[in-house]
Amino acid sequence: MTAETILKWVPEGKRFVSTDSTGHSVVLSTLDENFGMKPSELLLSALAACASVDVVDILAKKRTPLSSLEVAVSAEQESDPPWPFRKMHMHFLLKGRALTDKNVEQAIRLSEEKYCSVAATLRATVAITTSFEILEN
Repeated sequence: MTAETILKWVPEGKRFVSTDSTGHSVVLSTLDENFGMKPSELLLSALAACASVDVVDILAKKRTPLSSLEVAVSAEQESDPPWPFRKMHMHFLLKGRALTDKNVEQAIRLSEEKYCSVAATLRATVAITTSFEILEN
């Protein structure tokens, strides 16, 4: 299995467009450009999205589908260049009929430990933690 993206520089400062193998694109830039996502924060989005795909799928298979899901990711980086991430925390906010703490906890754990390729890649150097809240439907 292979993955591929193509990143192109927009000849205006530090702006880029990255396109994946299915033709979908995201705009990236530096903080001072304020034109697109910061590359480092795109990594946080990738972790949240990867885990969320699994959580939605696992809960649907458990016949406890979601009506809403939001994931807030916070991270700590080293203070010196190249500012690697050391800790990432994902907080899941979920809504759905018949959701239980047990099912949600299991879905998140399975994603983080077994299915999410982004978490599997980061796990060697980043401490990833999770928490969740089940909100009223």
